[in-house]
Amino acid sequence: MKKITMRLRSKLWLVLLLVLSLLISACSPTKEADVKSAGGNEPYKIGAVLDISGNSSSLGVPERDTLLMMVEKLNANGGVKGHPIDLTIMDNKSDETESVLAVKTLIEKGALAILGASSSGTSMAMIKTVESEKVPMISLAAASSIVEPTSERQWVYKTAQSDIVMINKIISYLKKNNLNKIAFLYMNNSYGDNGKKAISAAVKDSGIDIVAEEKFDANDKDMTPQLTKVKASGAQVAIVWAIPPSASILTKNFKDIGLSIPLIHSHGVGNQKFIELAQGAADGVILPIGKLSVTQQISDNDSQKKVLESYIADYSKKYNAEPNSFGGYAWDAFNLLVNALEKAGPDRVTIRDELEKTQGFVGISGVFNMTPQDHNGLKEDSAVLVQVDQGKWKLIE
Repeated sequence: MKKITMRLRSKLWLVLLLVLSLLISACSPTKEADVKSAGGNEPYKIGAVLDISGNSSSLGVPERDTLLMMVEKLNANGGVKGHPIDLTIMDNKSDETESVLAVKTLIEKGALAILGASSSGTSMAMIKTVESEKVPMISLAAASSIVEPTSERQWVYKTAQSDIVMINKIISYLKKNNLNKIAFLYMNNSYGDNGKKAISAAVKDSGIDIVAEEKFDANDKDMTPQLTKVKASGAQVAIVWAIPPSASILTKNFKDIGLSIPLIHSHGVGNQKFIELAQGAADGVILPIGKLSVTQQISDNDSQKKVLESYIADYSKKYNAEPNSFGGYAWDAFNLLVNALEKAGPDRVTIRDELEKTQGFVGISGVFNMTPQDHNGLKEDSAVLVQVDQGKWKLIE
């Protein structure tokens, strides 16, 4: 009798374990199951390579969050003509080698297109792979060389305003304010190098002279030596081409050594993280940037205003935080790709062609008009000049 009771208990435990297992499985569906439930057709696979950790994480994190929000919303509304989007996001750790490994992995898994990377260097690192594999890529970074020359970048597009667009905006400001002696400081990477190239070309025959030029590394913790040289140079204004955290450190050093000339940054600092890391030193900083940060300050007649307000509302509801320009680059890239998918279907060649035909697309970063010679599609009217005032962005022109 005792043996029968023991066997019965064993069977009951087995049944209980089986029931629990089934319940756990039901509560924890796989990503693929979630994707397929969004629509009745085969998913469209896309990949994203983002700088989620490492030095460029202030760019990659809002981009990741925006993409997750956009995919969720699109799939809840039926996907692309009934095809849900199956998005795989990979963190390149702000490293160029990791970027290459990630994009190769995504292509091997059948991604129809690649979004990313977040920074210029990690984006540049992926170009050889996507060009050789003939996979469309939409970078979220700024360097003009990501998409130029288009004869060598046939599969590459980008959504951030090019450095030359922002440099020209700055040059107009310098001329208007009779600032003709500039110091230029830049990061020792692709983003900084492209900024240097752009400003060197822009000041040629302009009456503006670069009287000091200083470079620093992304990991540097003190730029006082470079700024001391700027202080002695006779420069009337300092222009910096960098991203946080180094851009914030330089800004704090700038204030600490008592430099009183105007400080102009690039759109690489267009997020609240830059202001926070500068520890109160960012007030007064001027920069060219997209309109998102000053949405409520631009005209109601601006063609972007409703799009900007909608993105702010969606992001704020989802994350209880304000979006920034970097998330906006991801918003633009995702929607540009979705528009191409709607016309092309799951064909990489046709997706590439449709991206190149983009005209009049009203996005977060501007109104995009792509051509075979222009894979960014944004001009100077996509940017405004803002100034940091009491930790907030203030439209100045």
